[in-house]
Amino acid sequence: QVQLVESGGGLVQTGDSLRLSCVVSGRTFSRFTMGWFRQAPGKEREFVAAITWSGVNTYYADSVKGRFTISRDNAKNTVYLQMNSLKPEDTAVYHCAARYYGGDYRAVSLSDYAYWGQGTQVTVSS
Repeated sequence: QVQLVESGGGLVQTGDSLRLSCVVSGRTFSRFTMGWFRQAPGKEREFVAAITWSGVNTYYADSVKGRFTISRDNAKNTVYLQMNSLKPEDTAVYHCAARYYGGDYRAVSLSDYAYWGQGTQVTVSS
C-alpha cells in the first residue's frame, strides 16, 4: 500500500511563492522517482517536474524552468515543489505521483506513474 498526500496549496497573487509538500506513506522503502503534475479546468493533466530517488537528477517542463524547484527529503518521506514568480497560468490542481525505480526519469506520460495523490489547489490571481 502506497499513499501520497499533498499540501501547501492556496490563493496567492501574481509574483508570489508557494511550497507544496507531498508525504509518502506505505512502501516507503521503494526507490520511487517522484513527479509533480497539474491540471487546470478544462485541460488535461500535464507534467511539471520530476526527481529521482537520490535527488541528483531533476527534470522540468519548459513552462516552469527557472521558477519551480523540485526537491525531496527521504528521511521525512517528503517531496517538495517550490514555486516562485507564480503566474495566473500556473493556476491548477497540483498532484504528486510516484513511479518505480528504473526507466527514464524524464518520461512525462501519466501512465508511467503508479501512484497518485489527491491534489492540492493552487490559485494565482492577477
